[in-house]
Amino acid sequence: MTDRYETGMSVRRAVLGDAHVDRAEAAKTGFDTAFQTLITESAWGTVWASDAITRRERSMLTLALLAATGNFDEIPMHIRATARTGATPQDVIEAFQHVAIYAGVPAANHAIKLAKQTYAEMERDAT
Repeated sequence: MTDRYETGMSVRRAVLGDAHVDRAEAAKTGFDTAFQTLITESAWGTVWASDAITRRERSMLTLALLAATGNFDEIPMHIRATARTGATPQDVIEAFQHVAIYAGVPAANHAIKLAKQTYAEMERDAT
């Protein structure tokens, strides 16, 4: 594996948590191995590994972009990651308010619904 892959895996674990990454790695097959390597090196080993902005800021940007582009399946995973990135619920709602203004209220509304559900699950899991 490349240095960028190793860096990416380390960042991925730091942001998403070992349990999530372990589940994803266990589900990996020959069909998606190349894709998993691509996202580990590019998303996690390059973009998320950059120290140009904080992980908190990167988390807020990611959530806003996911909502704005309608990629709702990824939102719960990135809401859970806020526990490790430092993005607060207030940060997240601010990001989604930007989505409402610049990308549309329905997208923001759905993202907020998913965030509320995920925060409730996180709260239940913590007790």
